[in-house]
Amino acid sequence: MRILGIDPGIGITGYSIIEADCDDIRLISCGSIQTNKDLPQPKRLAEIYRDIKELCKTFRPQSAAIEQLFFFKNQKTIIPVAQARGVILAALEESGVEAGEYTPIVVKQVLTGHGRASKDEVKSMVKRFVELNPNIKLDDTVDSIAIGICHARNLEIKNREII
Repeated sequence: MRILGIDPGIGITGYSIIEADCDDIRLISCGSIQTNKDLPQPKRLAEIYRDIKELCKTFRPQSAAIEQLFFFKNQKTIIPVAQARGVILAALEESGVEAGEYTPIVVKQVLTGHGRASKDEVKSMVKRFVELNPNIKLDDTVDSIAIGICHARNLEIKNREII
């Protein structure tokens, strides 16, 4: 199954495309959508929307996974991130791609076995599932891969329960 993993943000939205078949997970593509902080908010949101639509058109994911808002220390960023999530969910819906939503704690729990894992622990586990290009520097991109892996594992469990 082809999965689009998304770590939403107004300044940086991390994305990844993975191909998952049971525990065999292959990274197809990954990167980030980076918006210019000097642009008005509506233009930044429109850019995220268009780019997500283009990713769906190019890679044709069968499913998507997006990080859920759970807890924010910085109250100034919660609304812009929520707005980014909104346009991402709208783009996925228009593209016919159903999305699973996961809190950071759930993603960390699925990948590392505990919900309070550090960024380094998550990145280390992501490297166990897929070959990471050493040039990937953004945590947002790595987080999107982790979210996609979490979704793949969740779907695998659901499929086993059906059988």
